[in-house]
This record gives sequence, structure tokens and C-alpha cells, in this order.
Amino acid sequence: MIASRSESIEKRLDALRLSGSDIQAAAAISVDGLMIAGSLPDDLAEELVAAMSAAMLALGERIAQELGRGALDQVFIKGDTGYVLMAAVNNNAVLTVLVGEEAKLGLALLDMQRTAEALRELV
Repeated sequence: MIASRSESIEKRLDALRLSGSDIQAAAAISVDGLMIAGSLPDDLAEELVAAMSAAMLALGERIAQELGRGALDQVFIKGDTGYVLMAAVNNNAVLTVLVGEEAKLGLALLDMQRTAEALRELV
């Protein structure tokens, strides 16, 4: 059962990467910073993606709470070569995606939100 759950998560992440939204990497990560499943290029270290995602999630949650913005829904980071987008899956996991600088962010966020909803049943 565990293998089939993990395979289902990986299939969802692979489908997200192939969605045409210029998503270059996708990962489901536990709030403890452990990789649940990922669809990452070979040059990205899973441990680094997981640890940084968990740290950013914790910081985002604290900021949203302290500044009275309610429960954290998304984290959006813009760099000069692309974006890191994070969406809460549930209280136990976050979906992190990397997109290129020319990405259509609205489409990427929509695909990401749909994937997060589908992952809620699996993580």
C-alpha cells in the first residue's frame, strides 16, 4: 500500500511538470522537511529542496499569523531566473514547484492548486 501511495503522488507530480505551465520541478514535502515524493531534475538535491521548503513554510506561517493575515495558503519567491512557488497541501505537507522566468504564473498557480487538492487525499 505504501508503494502505491508513493507512486500515486509521484504520478501527480510528474503530470504537473508536464502540464505545459513551464514547471521545471515539483515536490511534495512534509512540514518536518522530509521529501514525500518529487519530480525533480537530476541537478537538484532532494534534501536541499525539502529542508528549504520546510524552513520557508514555517517562516511564512509565522509571518502570516503574526501580521494577522490568517492561515498560510501560498509562498511566492521571485529570483532573476525564475520562481519558487509553494502551496499548502494540508497541515502535514506542502507542494513546492520551480518555474522559469517566462512562465505564465496564473496557469502555473492554477495547475499547482489543482495538484495540491489532489494530494490532500494522498499525504
